[in-house]
Amino acid sequence: MDFVCNSRGHSCSRSRRHSLRRRLSLHLPPTQSSRERALSTHRGSLRGRQGSLGGAIKKRYGFWRGFVDDVVARYLDCGTVEAGFARLKCDACGVEKLLTLSCKQRGICPSCDAKRAAAFAAFLKDEILENVGHSLITFTLPKMLRVYFMHHRELLSDLARLAYETIQELMSEAVDDQDARPGVVAVPQTFGTLLNPHPHLHCLASRGVWNAHGFWLPVPYIDTSAAEKLFRQKTLRLLQQRGLLNDERIELLASFRHSGFSVDRSPTVWPQDTEGIERVARYLLRCPLSLSRIHWSPGARTLFYQGKSSHDDPFAMHPEGETLDVYEFIARLLTQIPVPRRHGMHYFGAYSSRARTRRKKQGLKLQATSADHDKPPASDEPSPSSKQRAGLRRRWANLIKRVFKTDPLLCECGGRFRILSFINDPKVIRKILDHLQKLQTPSRAPPRNDSPLRSQPS
Repeated sequence: MDFVCNSRGHSCSRSRRHSLRRRLSLHLPPTQSSRERALSTHRGSLRGRQGSLGGAIKKRYGFWRGFVDDVVARYLDCGTVEAGFARLKCDACGVEKLLTLSCKQRGICPSCDAKRAAAFAAFLKDEILENVGHSLITFTLPKMLRVYFMHHRELLSDLARLAYETIQELMSEAVDDQDARPGVVAVPQTFGTLLNPHPHLHCLASRGVWNAHGFWLPVPYIDTSAAEKLFRQKTLRLLQQRGLLNDERIELLASFRHSGFSVDRSPTVWPQDTEGIERVARYLLRCPLSLSRIHWSPGARTLFYQGKSSHDDPFAMHPEGETLDVYEFIARLLTQIPVPRRHGMHYFGAYSSRARTRRKKQGLKLQATSADHDKPPASDEPSPSSKQRAGLRRRWANLIKRVFKTDPLLCECGGRFRILSFINDPKVIRKILDHLQKLQTPSRAPPRNDSPLRSQPS
């Protein structure tokens, strides 16, 4: 939310306050929303319950992870003026706005995750993906095995590698070239549609492979049944090597009529669909929490979290939603926070950093499809470098403009805002907020005609 103050930041006299109020749109500092109040109120009690032995929450969601305290504290300060803001000024009309700062936390803040997803989508489109068709392939696990990947998050990276090996082996066999490599971007996720623990994997894979000379070999179809069997074999072998599964449990899983593994590759994005590529890329890094689906009254011990249809978990037990205890809802949310300083995106094959660096040193380019004619004509202006494109992607205004097709730095008068300074000193913040409170105080109305304060004509 934006907050407007005097263009100089100084207090105004009473004679100027009324005219200034007519000229500026003034807002009070924001208060915490209902879900933030619930999280702040019940977090301490939840920690005690989750840390107690034999507790139902600890049994379902594991022990309390120490780094969660810092993540939640930063999230509760996200978007509040008390935590700091940036001063923006329009050069045309002189109006200033206060732009609140973000927490930059993963897996808990919908706003910051949306910004991160937009930057990731722009990075994939500008730097990684070639001008070929891509499919979104989803790998899911049986419920019996999900607990291993929730309590051993390091296995998610191995799971991404196994998914790539599955795709690469099937595509290489289809073109009869074992050295051919597809381009794959794999993103593990740990949540279902109702925030339930549901580790699975999304892979944005090219619809074909490149051989050792960089020539494109299209593979429009892979057998999902064969992919499911191959991925199941690789996953069970991984868990057995890590000492998490024994032979008896593997035989039990093999005896099931439905293994619980599944591979879905229904969404397809064509090379000329640039907006579709960015939508799919933002979907890969979407936030687990959707604020519009929370129905909770302050003080209530339960809430209703609305569900939605999703191909991630087609056999969801509660497609309409689920009524949850507040503690359990918060436990589900905090379980989805990823471990800090651990990669959440993995690049394989032709899209790996090693392959891209080797092609850059050798001056090689991968062959694209015949859709090259859909590219815009070349311009005489020099194209920005990779470092310049990275700087443009990180700017919040460019991300908002790219996603919502609107310019947040455009003033109502037609001018543009520019950043004056960043305010994070608590004393300065308090002084500015007190000044805004004074500006919001209504001015005294003029005296009535019959009032003794009205001066009599001489």
